[in-house]
Amino acid sequence: MSADATVLDGLFRPTSVAGLDLASRIVMAPMSRYSCPDGCPTEEVAAYYRRRAAAAVGLIISEGTYVGHPSAASYDKVPVFHGEALAGWKRVIDAVHGAGGRMFPQLWHTGSFRQSWMGPEPGVPGWGPSENLNAFTGHPEATAAMSEAHIAAVIESYARAAEDARTLGFDGVEIHGAHGYLIDEFLWSATNRRTDRYGGDRRARTRFAVEVVSAIRDRVGPDYPISFRFSQWKQQDYAARLADTPGELAEILEPLVDAGVSIFHGSTRRAWEPAFEGSELTLAGWTRKLSGRPVIAVGGVGLSRPGLGAAAPASLDVIKGPLERGEFDLLAVGRALLADAEWAIKLRDGRLSEMVGYDKDALAGLV
Repeated sequence: MSADATVLDGLFRPTSVAGLDLASRIVMAPMSRYSCPDGCPTEEVAAYYRRRAAAAVGLIISEGTYVGHPSAASYDKVPVFHGEALAGWKRVIDAVHGAGGRMFPQLWHTGSFRQSWMGPEPGVPGWGPSENLNAFTGHPEATAAMSEAHIAAVIESYARAAEDARTLGFDGVEIHGAHGYLIDEFLWSATNRRTDRYGGDRRARTRFAVEVVSAIRDRVGPDYPISFRFSQWKQQDYAARLADTPGELAEILEPLVDAGVSIFHGSTRRAWEPAFEGSELTLAGWTRKLSGRPVIAVGGVGLSRPGLGAAAPASLDVIKGPLERGEFDLLAVGRALLADAEWAIKLRDGRLSEMVGYDKDALAGLV
């Protein structure tokens, strides 16, 4: 493994993004940890994030955390961002700030992944833009299509969560609009078959996401950072694509820019690969070019292979080209930072032999 001096200098230089001063350009990517049995972050969770903030990570994006609507939750032991759990999140952000870091909570609604028997409120069905999305999730239970009243209530839950985040002292928020969950289900033609104003062509399918962003922007003011995470691939289909051309991608990004997105977080399997035929630009590069907004690049960086299998530490030289071309502003790292809290500072200081690889055992606790 090697560490190119140009890459290191580019990543560990202090920067300012969307009005936010950061000590480095390294971002901890959001990764579910399933360590909150009652939905409230514990002291152990706060310490987990603090360790990364203290070790040269410029910005931490929390694991996905459920907004305060009964239909948002599906997976067990995931933190929530409402009610009594806010005291736990206050503990988290104070710990991160105490270590000199910055942090956004990632606001999440799982959409049709929910089944009616799931907690914390059994009996509430899974919702999506259209009916019977279980064909995509693989779940046995059919999904209900959201009414406009349902949509309005969920939008309000996002806005309220963002307002709470600002009150608690978080440095911004991220909206989870990727990987086949609720907001992405509205964006994706395979799951949005609506014939009302929330369906239609690619630009029309952004309406739900746009209204979420607009409601948050109205609640938090003009300068508070709002990150929007989107993806080509889905949990249900790694080959899925929201856009097949730059022009199609622009149809998705432009309404979100107008609504008030500060930062885009483009999730792809390998961040350094070209996004479209005929150009070397990555998904991050095209997003930055088309939106004019700062971009977080993410996907497979720091490890020898993507996915959840065991992987060794790997060179970051693969991102040298996109970095030198100015295709991204920040670089998010996932499993490498999950397995090794000091991954970033070891990279910065040349302690490459001390880096820890990833395997599934890393999921068993909060190291």
